[in-house]
Amino acid sequence: MNNSGTFTKLRPLSLLRQLSNCSDSTYLQALSNSVCWSIYLEQGKITYATHSVEPFDRLERHLRRLGHQIPLLTSEVRVQVRLMFESDSHTLLIEDGSNSKSHPPEYQAISWLVSQQYLHSTQAAVVIQELVKEVIESFLLIKEGTYELTEPIDRMPRICRLDVEKILERCQARLENWQAFVPQISSPYQRPYLLMNSKIEEKDLPKLQPDLTDWMKGFSLSHLATILNQDEIQLARNLYPYILKGAIVLHEPDPPYDKLPKIFEERLLLAKLITDIPDTKQELNTRVNPYPDISEENIAAVPHLPQISEPPKENFQEPTISNNINPVSQRVTTATITAQKVHKIVSVDDSPTILKEISYFLENENFSVVTINDPVKAVLSIIRHKPDLILLDLNMLGIDGYELCRIIRNNSIFQKTPIIFVTGSKGIVDKVKAKLVGASGYLTKPFTRAELLKIIFMHLT
Repeated sequence: MNNSGTFTKLRPLSLLRQLSNCSDSTYLQALSNSVCWSIYLEQGKITYATHSVEPFDRLERHLRRLGHQIPLLTSEVRVQVRLMFESDSHTLLIEDGSNSKSHPPEYQAISWLVSQQYLHSTQAAVVIQELVKEVIESFLLIKEGTYELTEPIDRMPRICRLDVEKILERCQARLENWQAFVPQISSPYQRPYLLMNSKIEEKDLPKLQPDLTDWMKGFSLSHLATILNQDEIQLARNLYPYILKGAIVLHEPDPPYDKLPKIFEERLLLAKLITDIPDTKQELNTRVNPYPDISEENIAAVPHLPQISEPPKENFQEPTISNNINPVSQRVTTATITAQKVHKIVSVDDSPTILKEISYFLENENFSVVTINDPVKAVLSIIRHKPDLILLDLNMLGIDGYELCRIIRNNSIFQKTPIIFVTGSKGIVDKVKAKLVGASGYLTKPFTRAELLKIIFMHLT
C-alpha cells in the first residue's frame, strides 16, 4: 500500500477510521504547518503515535505522572533515558522521510525501560496509551495538510495495540471539554502569568493552591499540570475564572509548540468533528475504565494505577481543587506571591553574552539567578549561594567544565544538585565524559528560553 493525499479531500478523523478497517500494517505520516505526525497501525489497531514537536518532553511528562506510582522510575532514570536516546534526530521526521519509518527514539526508550525492568510491560502500555491519546488529539485538530500511507520498513517490537474507535472517542471527549474555554484558552501550551498588580478583590475569585502560584513562571498549562500531578483540563478549569477577570493573562505558546494546531474556535467545526464519531460516547461525568484501549491479546492484566480523571463540562463559577494537590489552600494575594519559594540558579560562563541571556530568560520568570564569569572563583561562590541548579559552561579559560563539575560533585552539599553543561558540542564522547564527572544533562548552544525552561522542568520540578 502506498497512498498520499491532502486533508482538504479527506479529514484526519475520517482517515483514521478508514485505516482502522484495514488489515495491513500501515505507517501514516502527516504534515501540517511544518509539524509531522507519525501513526503506526497493525491490523487496524494503533501500536504507537508521535509528532515532531518535542517527543521526549512529551514522554517525560507522562513518565513523571506514572513515576508517582512506580518507585523505580526516578528522576535519575528519566534523565538517563534522555541522555541515551534523545538527539536532534527527531527533526529528521520532516527532513528525511526514510528515517521517519524507523522506530521513533522515544519508543526505543520505552522498550529499553521495559528491558531494564524499570517498567513492567503493562505499565509501558499505559504510557503508550496516554502518549497516543495526546498525539491523536492534536492530529484531529489539523485543518489542512498532506499525508502519506506506506508499509513500515521495520516492525516495531509490539508493546500494545490500541482500538482506534476508543481512542477517537476519548480524544473527542477531551476536545469537547477544551472547547468550553475557547476563545480565552486555545492551546494547552499557552503560558499563564498571575498579575501581581491586579485590583480584583479576593472575594471575586475562588481559591488557588499555593503550589500552583509557586510554579506559574513561564511554564505552559501542560507542564504546570504535570508538575502538580493534575489533569490539564482540571487545571484550565481552576484558572478560567482568573483569566475571565483579567487576574491571569495567557501568553502564546513558545516555539516549537506554537506550530501545533489550536483548539477550534468555530463551534460548527467541532460539531462537525463530533458527528463523525459513532454514538457510543459515554457521559463525560461517568468514570471510565482507565485502560480500556489496551489489547488483552498482548497484555493479560493491567495493574491498578490511579488515573487522573477528566473533569466534566459544567458551570465554571466555582472551580474545585484536586484532592491530590496540597490540601492547605489559600487565596492568592500579593503577600502570597512574595512569600513563595524562588529557586536559585547559578550560571558559570566566561562569556558575558551568555550570562546576560540566561539572566534575562530566567529573571523574567521569577527565578533568582547568580552569574559567575570567573570559573576559577566559581567553587567558593557556589558554596556560598547553595543553588538549586547549576548551569556550567563546558569550555572556559583557566579550568574546563569537566574539572569544575568534578570538584563540585566532590562536595557533599552538591551530591544531588542538578549540574547542566552549557555547550556547543553534541558529540557522544562529550556526553560520556559528562556522565563520568556527574553532570545531569546538556543545554546546547544556541538555546531558546523554552529550551532553558525545559531543562529546569526536568530537574527542578
